[in-house]
Amino acid sequence: MTASRRQSRRFVSYGLIAGGLALFFLGARDLLESQTGQTQAQREFDKIESAKPSPFRSGSQAGTRQMPQPMPQLGDAVAKLIIPRLDAELYVVEGDGAGELRRGPGHMAGTPMPGQDGNCIIAGHRDTHFRVLKDIRKGDAIVLQTGDGRYIYRVSGTQVVLPSNTASLKPTRDAELHLITCYPFYYLGSAPERFVVQARLQEDSQSGDMQARRLASKQRRVRVLPSRDAQYSLPR
Repeated sequence: MTASRRQSRRFVSYGLIAGGLALFFLGARDLLESQTGQTQAQREFDKIESAKPSPFRSGSQAGTRQMPQPMPQLGDAVAKLIIPRLDAELYVVEGDGAGELRRGPGHMAGTPMPGQDGNCIIAGHRDTHFRVLKDIRKGDAIVLQTGDGRYIYRVSGTQVVLPSNTASLKPTRDAELHLITCYPFYYLGSAPERFVVQARLQEDSQSGDMQARRLASKQRRVRVLPSRDAQYSLPR
């Protein structure tokens, strides 16, 4: 073997090692950012929960009308997402941009909030927060807890679609939930497809006041979801 060939192989070996280290570093960084983001979102959400008014109101307050919650800003913690069968608890932030999705699953701005009539859309990364969706199945309960209440959705189905198929982003009349992530779950590089979980709102099994909550939600100013002819914006 000539010296030049040995040198070429050495460079190739070094290149492969450097590439492996780079992938390891990027994966470790994403994992750390996802964990840190969830810790921060949990603290923010706990503040929302602690600020909720007491259900034991005095007589002078009984006739007062509760003011609607202000529209969340990008990056704000807006909900706690629980999938009981999978023992999963995640904190949802407002927005589906790259920065928001590093913190946690992102509620798509402009779509209804959990519990409201319409299509509530939450997106997340397949290799961090939404990896758990690989084990979800029809009939599973998805609980979304917000500052306004606790809402239970029931999974009606899942599907794998191309990024150009944006049917799950369209507005709906009934209260529905779509969880979206990239697919396949185990894929090196930018995943070519999208995994969509479809769910419908069911009656709250704890408080029984779902109708009152949904009536209050209709009184809010809800931004209109723009037409999305483009592909899903998930970065990977």
